[in-house]
Amino acid sequence: MKTVKANKGTPYEAKRHFHMWGLKKVDRETAASRLTVSISHFLPNGGAEMSSSAKERVYYLLSGALTVAGPEEEHLLEEGDLLYIAPGEERAIKVRGVNPATVLVIIVEP
Repeated sequence: MKTVKANKGTPYEAKRHFHMWGLKKVDRETAASRLTVSISHFLPNGGAEMSSSAKERVYYLLSGALTVAGPEEEHLLEEGDLLYIAPGEERAIKVRGVNPATVLVIIVEP
């Protein structure tokens, strides 16, 4: 077992993201063999460019509101909503409204 306190973790910047900062809570370097768990904080007008990954992802919105869009679909996430993203799925992220958004991000290594 491993406890990671609220103010602990490893800061990171995600590729193709903007007006965002993150804190890795658990990853291969700290405890897990196939899992990364992070908290991503997006400022208003923040988000991420359209991209895909070979890794499975889960976004759980802790606060604020986000739009996560694929090439042919769009998902509005509000506090408490969860979105599963399959390997290879393209997505772009955009903060909705004037408040910051905070997301729990779970990534599973293939």
